[in-house]
Amino acid sequence: MLNKQILDALKSYTAEMQKTVTFVLQIGEHSKRQELKEFLESFASVSDRINVEERDVDTLRSPISFLLEVDGADSSIQFSGIPSGHEFNSLVLAVLQSAGTQVKLDKSLQNMVKNIDQSMKFEVFVSLSCHNCPDVVQALNQFAVLNPNISTEMIDGGLFQDVIEERDIQGVPSVYLNGKLFANGKVTAAELIDKLLEHNPSIAKADSADKLPLQDVVVIGGGPAGVSSAIYSARKGLKVTLIADRIGGQVKDTMGIENLISVPKTTGPELSGALQAHLNEYDITVKEHLRVTEVSQGDIKSITLSSGEIIDTKTMIIATGAKWRELGIPGEKENVGNGVAYCPHCDGPFFKGKDVAVIGGGNSGIEAALDLAGIVKSVIVFEFMPDLKADKVLVDQAEAKDNITILKNVATKEINATNGKVSSIEYQDRTTETNHSIKLDGVFVQIGLVPNSHFLGDVVETTKFGEIVINEKCETSQPGIYAAGDVTTVPYKQIVVSMGEGSKASLASFEYLLANSSKLEKMYQDHQSPAQSQNAA
Repeated sequence: MLNKQILDALKSYTAEMQKTVTFVLQIGEHSKRQELKEFLESFASVSDRINVEERDVDTLRSPISFLLEVDGADSSIQFSGIPSGHEFNSLVLAVLQSAGTQVKLDKSLQNMVKNIDQSMKFEVFVSLSCHNCPDVVQALNQFAVLNPNISTEMIDGGLFQDVIEERDIQGVPSVYLNGKLFANGKVTAAELIDKLLEHNPSIAKADSADKLPLQDVVVIGGGPAGVSSAIYSARKGLKVTLIADRIGGQVKDTMGIENLISVPKTTGPELSGALQAHLNEYDITVKEHLRVTEVSQGDIKSITLSSGEIIDTKTMIIATGAKWRELGIPGEKENVGNGVAYCPHCDGPFFKGKDVAVIGGGNSGIEAALDLAGIVKSVIVFEFMPDLKADKVLVDQAEAKDNITILKNVATKEINATNGKVSSIEYQDRTTETNHSIKLDGVFVQIGLVPNSHFLGDVVETTKFGEIVINEKCETSQPGIYAAGDVTTVPYKQIVVSMGEGSKASLASFEYLLANSSKLEKMYQDHQSPAQSQNAA
């Protein structure tokens, strides 16, 4: 199952393991069990430090479940199913981190996790085609490594349909905590941490000893604009920190990218990995899975994180991008994860052989319809305007599909559910003003983006749509604060445009620092001195 190239890579990764990891496979009968056993044995063949044992373990779900033991002790990490596809990296990282490889979570996050003093058992239902699921699985696995009070299990929903039906799961990742729904549908590791903070607000204890020195530039956002800003700033020799809920941002949800010049074809996850790799080449402090809760303006800007940590900086670049726009109609929010979805790549497999709708006739909507057409029974595209906004090449492909129907000049009015699941959608023909209802099983919303600028309050000027107002040098209404990418008023929300805007914001902030850095450094030191003197006394 694992080819020579993969095995050679695993042999390299596991060469420095200091602890023995054992895959403990539950005994019993299952049609997939032999395949899983061979998969684990192939993995274990790369190192004398990795073994496979078959035992009857009360805590394991089924004969296709296994846990990781480290030097004979349960690591509290389990997998139910064959962690291949996108989840293969989750298994590799679980093995390495359980065996002692450094956990790469930010130190403030590690402290938060270690502060949890109650028993927490997580179950994560995934689809092996979901490219967001591994972020959640890997974050929870790291939590289990850091804190013995935490245990976690990845469950392949495709192999546990009885549990999927019992819990009415229609979106992944779907996370349960101690048997109760914790997070449903599209969720990131950062949102997971936010929910942990809601349950345990006391775990956010910032350690003043770990406070970063005054930064030259803090970049907020980990998409193309943010990464470009951080790299350009680091290349100038500046002290740079990047804060992001996830590297790649919204790009990570895009599967087909064919307009990034010089790269004929790539995917969002691949591009996100390339952005991460490029970041790693520079001395940049990266704080991933965290969000900014407050920004104070002034000559020195102070940024407060969800972990309670405060970072002081001379300049700031806001590159927080945008999020999926919601329809705002009855039945949408109520049915997220129960038939309403925003990621066709993640949740499409749950609608195999069913009838679904895609709301939106732009590139993302038509691409979603094309992706779903190979899985579902039928797709109806609803477009509000008289004409589709998508590129002609995509429209031609959609119109050639027998199971895609396109309705133009229609307004969606309501999403209905029966027994907790989406059952129909109501819409109005805008030409005749007649109302209609269509039975279906799922609705995928693809109507554009909303700028992620809400956390700023009135720190900088924004438009009525929430876009940060910038000039040709990415300057905002406040000196020393710059913005780049989809969160701004720059026209054309494209990856290549965001990368250029990010580099431009960095160069503009560097110009500002050339003129003001010494003065700002002195102001900061003068401000710190009284506090330092008081502490010394």
